[in-house]
Amino acid sequence: MHIALVHDVFHDPDGPARLSGLLERARAAGAELAVLPELPFDPWWPATREAADEAAEGPGGSRQVRMRELARRAGIALLGGVIFRDPTSERRHNRALLYDARGIEVATYDKLHLPSEEGFWESDHYEPGDEPPRRVDGCSLPLGLQICSDLNRPEGSHLLGAQGAEVLLAPRATPPGSYERWRLVITANAITSATFIVSVNRPRPEAGTPLGGPSLAVAPDGRVLIETTEPLSIVHLDRRELLEARHAYPGYLAVRSALYARGWSALAGRPPHCP
Repeated sequence: MHIALVHDVFHDPDGPARLSGLLERARAAGAELAVLPELPFDPWWPATREAADEAAEGPGGSRQVRMRELARRAGIALLGGVIFRDPTSERRHNRALLYDARGIEVATYDKLHLPSEEGFWESDHYEPGDEPPRRVDGCSLPLGLQICSDLNRPEGSHLLGAQGAEVLLAPRATPPGSYERWRLVITANAITSATFIVSVNRPRPEAGTPLGGPSLAVAPDGRVLIETTEPLSIVHLDRRELLEARHAYPGYLAVRSALYARGWSALAGRPPHCP
């Protein structure tokens, strides 16, 4: 499977045309799927604590229409994201949306773990999702969706691997100063979940934000397949490597989900790291 890492954001007036050109190049290079960074059609709203009304949209909003049309026109599956406003509850979520090459929405995922610190006031802009990640079928390899900080709680990656997901797609918005830690976490998650992980970062510091640093793809054995700040890169994922990793240590270890479920149930409602 060939996946395009699109290391750019598109909230400027020329953004949609630039993305269209990148998607066409990706498709011509053999990519089946293109992955965008976290909230690619927006400035980084969580740089401040003030939530703007125009940052969020309901079903069929303009950003969603744009992604659908770009995917259909280029003939490539596309993973993007928006701040989604639920029309019933008015709750907001940081939502990843996956469109197939016909522009049909095939999966969504709401970010579960929200930072609340300088430059990343995310809990002031949206609420955490309520549903665990689920395997997504329809591409040549089964996928899983996560967003940025979710990778720092590896239970989600492990759950997706146990469900049979083979590639985890994780848009993110992280600063260059913490990149080595992110690289370590992503590599560890790839090894311990026995999956490929493709994580595309926002590309460069924006006014008032600390963002920047590479995008990367990691194999199930922990090898970094690509590490890039180029606007467009293509990575080839060889399923034979995944099968080898799942038959080697630690991939063959039992998940023992029922046992761990009992342990987690005993902690329900308690704060993290409680004595």
